[in-house]
Amino acid sequence: QVELVESGGGLVQAGGSLRLSCTASGSIFSINFMGWNRQAPGKQSHLVAGISSGGVTDYEDSVKGRFTILRDNAKNAVYLQMNNLKPEDTAVYSCTVRDGSKWYWGQGTEVTVSS
Repeated sequence: QVELVESGGGLVQAGGSLRLSCTASGSIFSINFMGWNRQAPGKQSHLVAGISSGGVTDYEDSVKGRFTILRDNAKNAVYLQMNNLKPEDTAVYSCTVRDGSKWYWGQGTEVTVSS
């Protein structure tokens, strides 16, 4: 079983920045994929950024150029640097990892962007 703990959420004004962190612990086999989902109020959760074990990244169009996903394999950690935040970025952000063939999700951290 893998546990994920996120941190770094909060309230920020539009145009501001936040950095989210997520650390995996527990019985880790081999984490290949790490990513960040977000769920806005009244909407479904979806993946906004992902990074492979080799460092290949992918982003949802709405965050390209503003968000950067990074990972530290030695720490089993993934980060999401969010710049130029917009009110529509308001959501609960949770990290997800694929360890071997199993997927895990964190509880999430709330991000609120005021206009």
